[in-house]
Amino acid sequence: MIGTTLGDIRDHIESLASDDGEYTLVCSRYGDRPVPAAELRFPNRATARAAAQAAEQYRAALRRYDPRLPYHDVIVQQNVPRSDGNGLADRRSSDRSNRVEPDIEGRIERHELVEFCHRTAAAVFETLSEAGYDAVETAVMDRYFDLAESIAEPDDLCLCLLEGMAVELDTRLDPSVQRDVLSAAARRLSSPILSTDAEPVAATLAYLRDRGVLRGSARSSGATEPDDGVRSVVVELSEYALTPHDGRLPTLPLVVELSRRRSEWLPAPVRVEAIDDGWRIRFAPARETDPIGVASAPIVADR
Repeated sequence: MIGTTLGDIRDHIESLASDDGEYTLVCSRYGDRPVPAAELRFPNRATARAAAQAAEQYRAALRRYDPRLPYHDVIVQQNVPRSDGNGLADRRSSDRSNRVEPDIEGRIERHELVEFCHRTAAAVFETLSEAGYDAVETAVMDRYFDLAESIAEPDDLCLCLLEGMAVELDTRLDPSVQRDVLSAAARRLSSPILSTDAEPVAATLAYLRDRGVLRGSARSSGATEPDDGVRSVVVELSEYALTPHDGRLPTLPLVVELSRRRSEWLPAPVRVEAIDDGWRIRFAPARETDPIGVASAPIVADR
């Protein structure tokens, strides 16, 4: 299945990397760093070129299920020490960045959303394949192909991929198995670098907003549910990009990203409420509560 291929290529790319390398891979068009080499550094240009070829193979494998995956012109970039910002090159770079046109900014924002969806989906696909859940993987791909015939907008289609993945995991796997799959998928993704004073939940919401998954306001707070005494986190979201299906809200990207930043526990949605302008979701540690879902959760009446 596709996950095995992706995992093999990812392992090869990671074997080429070094912690103190000066070379990275970037997209010459957008300037971002392509999955699965986004956080990796390489010791020399020749090794980085080999990694770039493997990265293209990785993305070609992804296109087996999504022909709309954006093409990257992957190039090798040498990272040089930062200057003091007073040089001519620095001023020219600043001038160029200040002249970015709004339509270009919009394209970059859409590109970020598409890349986020495919990066998350790839990690889940790899995990499903490695764990032997081929039937679930096939069901996700079949659902996606059906949608691809009726949806023309790439942004909507990439979101449908995550929505369909959440539905199939929720339908075909017990919550405890969903927990294990999404926890493993989160570990496949690089751990974000947080400042010492960063709050993981707030950092997660900010990251999702930057990627276009959240387009409105988002806030979080701690809470202890009176009926079970479990310490939990409550988030309120507006303009969440994923839509409900059959009375359930897909929470897969929220769970994966929260898990990346709180590796000591996998958050599971234990209550989802519709509020005036969005959703209120209570998350609790999956191992300390009986989750009503992980990849998605039923929507209950506001109380």
